[in-house]
Amino acid sequence: MAPDAAQLARGQQIYARCAGCHAIEGHRTGPQHCGLFGRRAGTAPGFDGYSPAMKASGIVWDERTLQRFLKDPPATVPGTSMGYAGVKDDGERAALIAWLRQATQPGSACTPR
Repeated sequence: MAPDAAQLARGQQIYARCAGCHAIEGHRTGPQHCGLFGRRAGTAPGFDGYSPAMKASGIVWDERTLQRFLKDPPATVPGTSMGYAGVKDDGERAALIAWLRQATQPGSACTPR
């Protein structure tokens, strides 16, 4: 089922919590999210700040892996350098992932590098 406008708006609001370290386009303390879906963890071009644990995790980002990681980053990738405790609420995680999917899909404003 496609996300509705309210869920996408909620996801964008939740993403504001991530914006201190991440952006859709351009690296910050953390890697950009443009091109996230289908990308192997630890491989965003031009970002050198990954922990060895993230590089070795074997994760390929999709809805399932994002659900697991965003719920509890340190438990999913022990040794991750991401210092965020996670999005514990299932509905908030679903909204965030739906918004990320839309904001980073082909044809969106982002340009994977």
